[in-house]
Amino acid sequence: MMITNDIKYIGVNDHEVDLFEGQYVVPNGMSYNSYAIMDERIAIMDTVDANFTEEWLENLKNVLGDRTPDYLVVHHMEPDHSANIANFVKAYPEAKIVSSAKAFAMMKNFFGTDFADRQIVVGEGSTLSLGKHELTFVTAPMVHWPEVIVSYDSTDKVLFSADGFGKFGALDVEEDWACEARRYYIGIVGKYGAPVQTLLKKASGLDIQIICPLHGPVLTENLGYYLNLYNIWSSYQPEEEGILIAYTSVYGNTEKAVMQLAQKLEEKGCPKIVVTDLARCDMAEAVEDAFRYSKLVLATTTYNAEIFPFMREFINHLTERNYSNRTVALIENGSWAPTAAKVMRGMFEKSKNLTFTDTTVKIMSALNEESTAQLNALADELCAQ
Repeated sequence: MMITNDIKYIGVNDHEVDLFEGQYVVPNGMSYNSYAIMDERIAIMDTVDANFTEEWLENLKNVLGDRTPDYLVVHHMEPDHSANIANFVKAYPEAKIVSSAKAFAMMKNFFGTDFADRQIVVGEGSTLSLGKHELTFVTAPMVHWPEVIVSYDSTDKVLFSADGFGKFGALDVEEDWACEARRYYIGIVGKYGAPVQTLLKKASGLDIQIICPLHGPVLTENLGYYLNLYNIWSSYQPEEEGILIAYTSVYGNTEKAVMQLAQKLEEKGCPKIVVTDLARCDMAEAVEDAFRYSKLVLATTTYNAEIFPFMREFINHLTERNYSNRTVALIENGSWAPTAAKVMRGMFEKSKNLTFTDTTVKIMSALNEESTAQLNALADELCAQ
């Protein structure tokens, strides 16, 4: 696949992966992207996952023809992109490796060598001339590993963005970009909003016409759309007005309360209401929705003087990723000593700019007149804000 006249795609699609990074369900697989810049000197941009060594080397060979590469540029050392560095070196022993100092230290850990005889260490503002094309390197520490660099080709105005602007899903499957890019970003990069903001500021000074990420499609049109979403996500702002109601329920009474609340909110004309059962949903999807919408309702039972495990896991995912700038409401259930609301609120004590509703719904086993009145008050409060 041609990206430009001189830049070729040599990545692979993975439809065998069951859980990406050991936890994310990827129903449409993954792509591991790699690119070749064909110039007076040839630069290969990253390798691919270890399960696709032969396919990648064949793709590389087909693009090269009778030529050999001069450089392998390593933007990111996660094994889904770096696993074939040693295989590349074996196949092309004269090629140099271009990467950050921290990446070479990681290569020592992964491969037992830092390839000292072929290193070209680059940092902020370093350049590499290929002939017509010149690459400028930009450091991107903690987006989302410390060694990450991105590179900009000023000739074709292409940003090689490492894991930035990536998404779940193989390239031979048509699907909405934002949904799986959001789930990818929030799950994998979400904790590191400040470093992403720093990188976006650096990128704003570049004339970028094409973005080549390490996962997902090459972005060539309407780049402002993607940059705007990344700015929203990395600044922890709600993407749209809406309410996620996330719940767990043991015998159905908490679920009944949640469904009543959702109905009341709909009747009041509240925008976008999403209800998710944390015991049965894709947890990453639930986390994605919590960051997507402006308000969050958490409903769970008191369990072992604590909260139900799926709710604890969910809140941990949120706070680990710096959940902030939202309105949060709590619904607790307990048959003799409800403590769920107190526990949930305490889990957010280090979170920034959260507004808790005045109303907290307290259910004693099942809804009664008092807790139903609280539910009505909560619906009024959520729709009024």
